[in-house]
Amino acid sequence: MTNAVFYCSFKLQEGADESEFLAASERLNDEYISKQKGYVSWKQLNDGETWLDFLTFETMEDMKNFEENSANAGELAQKFYSYIDLNSCIVKYYSVKKSYKSR
Repeated sequence: MTNAVFYCSFKLQEGADESEFLAASERLNDEYISKQKGYVSWKQLNDGETWLDFLTFETMEDMKNFEENSANAGELAQKFYSYIDLNSCIVKYYSVKKSYKSR
């Protein structure tokens, strides 16, 4: 089986506090996302303007199930999304074909 990656690029709302956003992300991860079937990891990257979320799941099916059930995160998700300019979001799905690690 190959892992699946949920990729989302976005910008934060004008005036959003980065540390509060990251705290909301961590809480969403710890209390909801990390408990989903097949969850592997969530990486958040930033170049000073654009954010990238990379959520990795064991399978594409696990990732799709997570996405379909994401409304169940309720208040945790609402808090997380309140920092994001939703019009800036670009979402893509990838299957990991090959992964390399340090030897």
